[in-house]
Amino acid sequence: MATVITKDKPEPVAADHEPVTFREAFWVWCRVAALSFGGPAGQIAVMHRLLVDEKRWVSENRFLHALNYCMLLPGPEAQQLAIYIGWLLHRTLGGLVAGTLFVLSGFLSILALSVLYSTYHDVALVEGIFYGLKPAVVAVVVEAVARIGKRALKNRVMVFIAAAAFVGIFFLGVPFPVIVAAAAAIGFVGGKLWPATFVVIKGHVAKENDDAQRHAITDEHASAVRPGARRSMKVLVIWLLIWLGPVVALYRFAGPGSVYTQQALFFSKAAMVTFGGAYSVLAYVAEECVKTYGWLEPGEMLDGLGMAETTPGPLIQVVQFVGFMGAYRNPGPLSPLAAGIAGSVITTWVTYAPCFMWIFLGAPYIESLRGRAALNAALSAVTAAVVGVILNLSIWFALHTLFGKVVEQRAYGIRLLVPDWSTIDPMSVLIAASALVAMFRFKVGMIPTLAVAAAVGVVYHVLMRT
Repeated sequence: MATVITKDKPEPVAADHEPVTFREAFWVWCRVAALSFGGPAGQIAVMHRLLVDEKRWVSENRFLHALNYCMLLPGPEAQQLAIYIGWLLHRTLGGLVAGTLFVLSGFLSILALSVLYSTYHDVALVEGIFYGLKPAVVAVVVEAVARIGKRALKNRVMVFIAAAAFVGIFFLGVPFPVIVAAAAAIGFVGGKLWPATFVVIKGHVAKENDDAQRHAITDEHASAVRPGARRSMKVLVIWLLIWLGPVVALYRFAGPGSVYTQQALFFSKAAMVTFGGAYSVLAYVAEECVKTYGWLEPGEMLDGLGMAETTPGPLIQVVQFVGFMGAYRNPGPLSPLAAGIAGSVITTWVTYAPCFMWIFLGAPYIESLRGRAALNAALSAVTAAVVGVILNLSIWFALHTLFGKVVEQRAYGIRLLVPDWSTIDPMSVLIAASALVAMFRFKVGMIPTLAVAAAVGVVYHVLMRT
């Protein structure tokens, strides 16, 4: 990895704030990784508390400016924010360490749970945990629809975009990347013609005179690396080799029919369309992995989502579980366990390598991107479309959780998911309803809600077997 470290060197910081040592930053990033529960909102809050309020390494203005940039990119914005601030502190090596540590704790947790799931899936305790988690996760996804909708659907145009996205993906089966591209194009053009309507997401408003205080990262420090075509080409070539080099090697030596090659190609593509957070792409991933590739059963995608919701790290880490189970069931020359681990590594690699590329490539250009109305309009439209996509996800998950059998029917080009009402699971309905009441009425946090649901699932499942 030493080859990716550029010659960029941070400038000395102001005398009234001690320079941040690499050792100090390393342990702070370990703290961020250990506390990165609760999805992007919780993860961003943790970084804000540690880096802005406690350490005063970065100003409020610069933190929020970086967050706005990360929200424009595909991939988990919280992890990209960590990479960006790590890059500001210690350039390429700092970004590598911050971004890798942010993912590492979740990777190890999901790997351990995947091994447990695949090995002891028939044990009552494990079955009970996931029996309780599935309906509670439905409530979490519904809450995400409401939360993002409140932020994004500020006018009738945005509501229309969300509704069109839902109809397109749920009834017509329009591919998710097409929906994202269409929404971005509509928002970009709309922002030029009717900016008051389309520029809904205008970024965060920082505290006045925040940059008057001295922080470890000053304007001089942040702008020390100048953008340029030569540097950009160097970064692009290096990170394309890091990202896609293993994919090409798998295609060459394992063949296009290998599950490892298929996962590398599919999740590389998925990494390019994860705008709007993990929820926005999960329906796309779930449908492809269940129906096209057969790596998972419909209910198992919920199991993986439950793992990702209850472990540290980005929610998109659920794809690691998909990679593990797909390779575990199609091991080829490897043992099932070794194949599962290989699938986990491959899936994680191609999911996060682009995140480093986007930040290292675009960081010097961030100041010029700030405040561009056309970009904010495109983001507003994409986020509105994401609301419709997440609504599709919540309905898809709910049907496959609360009913034992769901039939897909097609007529006149329209797809319908029709549940068999004789297969409804009353206990799952009760857990889902209770989780919804807890989160919406009593404002109970996601982690306590999922923990209680898992405990209820264990008790119910054990009692049913006795």
